[in-house]
Amino acid sequence: MNEALTDRARKPHRPAALSHVVISGASRGLGAALALRLAAPGMRLGLVARSAAGLAETAAACAAQGAAVATACLDVRDAAPLAAQLLAWDAEAPVDALVANAGINGGTGPDGAPEGHARAVAQIAVNLLGAVNLIEPLLPAMLARRRGGIALVGSVAGFRGLPDSPAYSASKAGLWAYGEALRAAHGPAGIRVTVLAPGFFASAMSESFLGAHPFKLPVAVVAARLERALRRGEGRAVLPWPMGAGLRLLALLPAPLSDLLVRRFRFRVLG
Repeated sequence: MNEALTDRARKPHRPAALSHVVISGASRGLGAALALRLAAPGMRLGLVARSAAGLAETAAACAAQGAAVATACLDVRDAAPLAAQLLAWDAEAPVDALVANAGINGGTGPDGAPEGHARAVAQIAVNLLGAVNLIEPLLPAMLARRRGGIALVGSVAGFRGLPDSPAYSASKAGLWAYGEALRAAHGPAGIRVTVLAPGFFASAMSESFLGAHPFKLPVAVVAARLERALRRGEGRAVLPWPMGAGLRLLALLPAPLSDLLVRRFRFRVLG
């Protein structure tokens, strides 16, 4: 192997200097936990969510830790107002990193009925298109500055479609591919792109899944892993690794066997 390439491969990631971070889905769960981890004197946070009450609670907690906090009660599906807010924040102080975390789930329901058109489309609109709406408005500015971080919160469900969450799995598979493509396209220009693929972790979304929650993690653990990946510019972060590896392996098996095995781990989605 070329010696220079070997040296680069061994060289540790240099932590990114973050002073202005925008997080979607910041009113609760992983988004709120990440915001609290980042909150400190000298840090600016732009927090986006639909829940005004949850957003205010997260903002107050972050401000108490010394961060300068701005909030926007917006739905990530509303591209125009979201873009206007992002550009305004970037004009005040260049945004160092974007975290596309907003997400919803649907699923087949407790009775096993199909999730239906409206629920399926909503999941793809929020989970995938919402991430695009968050990232694309500021990508030109980041490219012009030749620096910037992007983190996309996917799921191990994106590695192999789960029978009880067809649209959710599709949205997360698309998010993984989108992030991988962004990194390959813009990494040489200084854009650090991380795709996070967690399994079950303590959150309202996880609690809506009726059934086993293998390898379930505390939300604080996932937030810490996401912060580390964002600061270091890691391309991929999968946790817990046994669940990610298992679903990747299932995806490589012949379809009949893969389908048979994945049905063994079925769950239902509450409401």
